[in-house]
Amino acid sequence: MVGVSRFSARTSWDVGESSYAAAVREARASGRRIYDLTISNPTLCGFVYDAELLSALGDLRALVYDPDPRGMMVAREAVAGYYAGHGAAVSAADLVLATSTSESYSFMFRLLCDPGDEVLVAQPSYPLFDFLADLDDVRLRSYPLFYDHGWWIDFAELERAITPQTRAVIVVHPNNPTGHWTGAVEREKLETLCVRHGLALIVDEVFLDYPLGESGDARSFACGGHPALTFVLSGLSKIAGLPQMKAAWIAALGPEQARAEALGRLEIVADTFLSMNAPVQLAMPKWLAGAGELQAQILERARENLGMLRRMAEESSARLQVLDTDAGWSAVLGLPGCVGEADCALRLVRERGVVMHPGAFYGMAELNRVVVSLIGPAEEFEEGMQRAIA
Repeated sequence: MVGVSRFSARTSWDVGESSYAAAVREARASGRRIYDLTISNPTLCGFVYDAELLSALGDLRALVYDPDPRGMMVAREAVAGYYAGHGAAVSAADLVLATSTSESYSFMFRLLCDPGDEVLVAQPSYPLFDFLADLDDVRLRSYPLFYDHGWWIDFAELERAITPQTRAVIVVHPNNPTGHWTGAVEREKLETLCVRHGLALIVDEVFLDYPLGESGDARSFACGGHPALTFVLSGLSKIAGLPQMKAAWIAALGPEQARAEALGRLEIVADTFLSMNAPVQLAMPKWLAGAGELQAQILERARENLGMLRRMAEESSARLQVLDTDAGWSAVLGLPGCVGEADCALRLVRERGVVMHPGAFYGMAELNRVVVSLIGPAEEFEEGMQRAIA
């Protein structure tokens, strides 16, 4: 059999199994009890979904193929209504639908960047950005979030990271996995920086509806004025707990002329792929209208598990540190007693059958930092944590 002589450089990733992935696979194959504290798929966490949820996919209008590159108006109006619920005046005309936030990022990179151009992204952050950037021939440069009784953007380093090739700054609000809200003062600094350097601001708000405390900064970037060209991304995966339905969007905001040109170009990008299917678009109004019930369940679980973590940390600060978090489904933990050259998450899998994500997975340098999902079943979550710090 003759193989392909050459593959693209953009897909030249190391596809070998990491030591951590191997340890998880071996632990699961061993037959012993495994405590998975990384589960973040809401459809597998025991939440109660509306029994009639799938009936929305039976709309007979879906039998007619009448594509709109920006997405069906009925779906975009439903998204505009979602933002109205957050106090933001977003017009359906300023929205472009996509199948996922990942696809939305790809649209953004194609809109804003030529091959070799740069986009700035916070670290710690979700590693998916690396693959998306590779696939669109974009270079990522990181700017740090630092921890000091909460997470903060290091604006001095952010400014230093800007080069003549920089085209945009990505902000995940709240950040995954740190749960950092971009507060009003930080937002103003970001917008001023973007205007000064002629950069676009890309804001990922998929976890916006999951505040874990009483922070006053739980405000969408879609609200207020937009001195810089701003793109707000979100979707049903987190808002409605429906990652399998593949529905997301981009809201284009900012100065009128730049926004209009961006939307015109985005329409052609979206028209080239026409990714969205009609049944899901027609179901979006019902799903968005009913999202609050599932959000309440997820929030209750996340707050319960976070409260349990904090109680455990108070009782044994030498074994567990819970870093401050504002929102989202994750918590960053420090394990002070876990020292040495080996990653703590790897040791926990091998020695105690507890699965946590290594902090290094998100770009954290500390070997004793791990990340857990807060939406897994509470009883198993507590048992796994007790085992981890015993």
